[in-house]
Amino acid sequence: METLIITGVLSLVLTLVSYPTIIKFMHQLKFGQSIREEGPKSHHQKKGTPTMGGIGFVVIPIIAMLLINYRLIFNTQFLIITLVYLGYFLIGFLDDYLIVVQKKNDGLKARYKLLAQFLIVAIFIMIYHSKINTTLVLPFITINLHFVYYIFIIIMFVAESNAVNLTDGIDGLCASVTMVALIPFAIIAYYKQEWAILTFIVALFFSLLGYYQYNKNPAKIFMGDTGSLALGGVLALIATLLKVEILLIVIGGVYLIETLSVMIQVAYYKRTKKRIFLMSPIHHHYELKGLNEKQIVRLFTTVGVICALLGVVLWYWM
Repeated sequence: METLIITGVLSLVLTLVSYPTIIKFMHQLKFGQSIREEGPKSHHQKKGTPTMGGIGFVVIPIIAMLLINYRLIFNTQFLIITLVYLGYFLIGFLDDYLIVVQKKNDGLKARYKLLAQFLIVAIFIMIYHSKINTTLVLPFITINLHFVYYIFIIIMFVAESNAVNLTDGIDGLCASVTMVALIPFAIIAYYKQEWAILTFIVALFFSLLGYYQYNKNPAKIFMGDTGSLALGGVLALIATLLKVEILLIVIGGVYLIETLSVMIQVAYYKRTKKRIFLMSPIHHHYELKGLNEKQIVRLFTTVGVICALLGVVLWYWM
């Protein structure tokens, strides 16, 4: 427990100390956020705010863990988490780089982005294959999916990384919701005595807490796809390693709502040429309804807390 606390504190301190330098460096490189013309008008003033800030809370937790316990480099779970986290980070970084530096509005083409995400999950499966349990644990029942399980987790990884990416649309929202989502996974890891996973969750939580101080409204830096894709990928991995895959849907309920709002909006518009929401993802709908960003973050974080509590309750019955 002492090691956990020290790791968390170190991760927080390193993050708080590092981000002023990261922000300054991004300013010097002119790595500023591009704003969609069709987005809320209030967002236009954010143009030029440094982006790609996810680099901090991706690298710092790993550094903090190794500084406290270098023997983790021999821990399979730590290596798998690092591989997946950095893999999704690199996809997001490339996407952001093409948009911000190369001025390619669409960034990395969707098919290449999906292919890269599939590839990372495939590498994870190949490396970790002997330890993967193909059963899916549900409340009161366990189902062995056999080969179908691999298809299931590939879809889960890709869906979660993109769902978290959709949630990153206003100051502080994604960081807030993700911190809340990490808590039930930390509880589950503690009771299952999965110490490497728990240590990573703690390090990531406190790094996100430090990042939030610079990302809350008005944001001084954005995480970009660099951070959001990495967070989504590692959340899916944590759920897989803890064998609570199905709970990711519940615990990540805010991500699900955000994704469904986009899917419903697109499907309904194609059918009727009308919109259900003023704008999607749904956090923009509430912006156009008159809520400010701080109110929306509080609202969605509250929903996230309810989802997290429900996830813990359901886990108790699994």
